[in-house]
Amino acid sequence: SNRLRRQLVAVPHQPSTMDAWKASKPFLTGSLSGSIATVCVQPIDMVKVRIQIGGAEGGSTNPIAVTKQLLKEDGITGMYRGLSAGLTRQVFYTGARLGLYDYFTEAAKVPGEKMPFWKTTLCALSAGGLAAVIGNPADLSLIRMQSDSMLPMAERRNYRGVGHAFTSIMRDEGFGGLFKGAVPTATRAMALNFGMLGFNTMAKDKLAELGVEKGSATQVFGASAIAGFFASFFSLPFDYVKTQVQKMKPDPVTGKLPFKGPLDCAMQQIKVGGITRLWTGFPTYYVRIAPHAMITLIAQDSVKKMWSSMGL
Repeated sequence: SNRLRRQLVAVPHQPSTMDAWKASKPFLTGSLSGSIATVCVQPIDMVKVRIQIGGAEGGSTNPIAVTKQLLKEDGITGMYRGLSAGLTRQVFYTGARLGLYDYFTEAAKVPGEKMPFWKTTLCALSAGGLAAVIGNPADLSLIRMQSDSMLPMAERRNYRGVGHAFTSIMRDEGFGGLFKGAVPTATRAMALNFGMLGFNTMAKDKLAELGVEKGSATQVFGASAIAGFFASFFSLPFDYVKTQVQKMKPDPVTGKLPFKGPLDCAMQQIKVGGITRLWTGFPTYYVRIAPHAMITLIAQDSVKKMWSSMGL
């Protein structure tokens, strides 16, 4: 046993383990940050989806009325319907979105030079688009689970959880069914990432120029608040169209879908209610996106500090 102990001590620390950790760290940081934020804002997300669907179908768009109705129908647990899909989506989508952004910005850096805004924008758009495709199956399941109880009894899908939703969609609609709405989802993610990560980086730099201490709570919180607003503003039109496309069902009589695709959906909505129709529910959306963006960015900062303090 002494010889074995000496052999074990003699084995140097595997560099491949550290390489694997270094490669996966940005993605793990993103997944953790997004999951923390999702648990905090899931009830608001539930109300947001209901308002968007209600607005398109002539129902109530009043957040208080919608919340009361939700609580009356499903109780407090109804506010967390689809949480399993929401967390699965964060692990894949936010993990990839923040991880790829860190990865791309690191690769685009020129030593000793400040990164220009166009480079930051390019990194944010690429990371957002790629991450959305990875997270689409979970996103689709989440929308379906959240809107299920609004359907007539006979039409409900009654998914038991994210796994059941995945298998049911693949069974009924084929593997490609999991990527329904991937184009509007990716476009929305690119707009959201541009607003959130692009403006977070820019706001941090501007605040530092104004004399706010780098890495301080004021800088982290202030930049995340600015990023939260731009993330909401740029992504809502795409989110609104995405929700309509993902929940559409064929007409029971003619078998025709209400929209040919995302662009047709957007044009039809503008025809009915003008361009501002695409910003339906902005206050609720802002209350949902801005805190999620802020909690994600603040959590990301804290998780990064935690890794440093652990020497990782």
